[in-house]
Amino acid sequence: MGGFTGGAQPLPADAELIARLRGGDESAYALLLDAWSGKLLRVARSFVSTTESAHELVQDTWLAVLRGIGDFEGRSSLKTWVFRILVNAAKRRSSQERRTIPWSSAVQAEDFGPTVDPSRFRGSTDPYPGDWWAYPAAWPTPEQEAMATEIRNEVASALTELPERQQIVLTLRDVEGCTSEEVCEMLEISAANQRVLLHRARAAVRHRLEDYLTPAPAADDPDAIAP
Repeated sequence: MGGFTGGAQPLPADAELIARLRGGDESAYALLLDAWSGKLLRVARSFVSTTESAHELVQDTWLAVLRGIGDFEGRSSLKTWVFRILVNAAKRRSSQERRTIPWSSAVQAEDFGPTVDPSRFRGSTDPYPGDWWAYPAAWPTPEQEAMATEIRNEVASALTELPERQQIVLTLRDVEGCTSEEVCEMLEISAANQRVLLHRARAAVRHRLEDYLTPAPAADDPDAIAP
């Protein structure tokens, strides 16, 4: 299985990378540092309370990779193995910083309930039950807004407000581009739990963006709700 790209330079296939790492090839190690250090840092930051602690976790991960590459059995991709080393270390660090809920019990109370306020949909006695009363406002096209600083900041802010497990799953899936199978392996959770956490996280971020992108009613709007 091949890897991510590091900048403009593609990574070699796992088999070649592993052989080069075991042979002490510093250029192979540098390729991985360039390709994955930023990703590892973002995932680590989802677990711990400070950027300094996240940097320490990434450094510890790379040291563990160098020490353990000779014992890597290849039952997962190299990327999954590296990220799992980070996640396991981050869980330990996080538990020292604050009391955490075991990942084996990943679906918690915050993961249940409707993802959209039920009052926004038509009731069972309506001719069109379950339909929207009013469709959400159209979002700007990617060409118009995808790179807007305000939007990026709003998404980043929304991420930090998610429950820890949702934040980490969303970071891995939608920010780092990991597959659902990779996330399940890295976090040692079931596919069902991963889907629930991702769904809840995406719904929360979408709700935050919808609120942000919906213009406030004008003061003289007769349909505006009085405070």
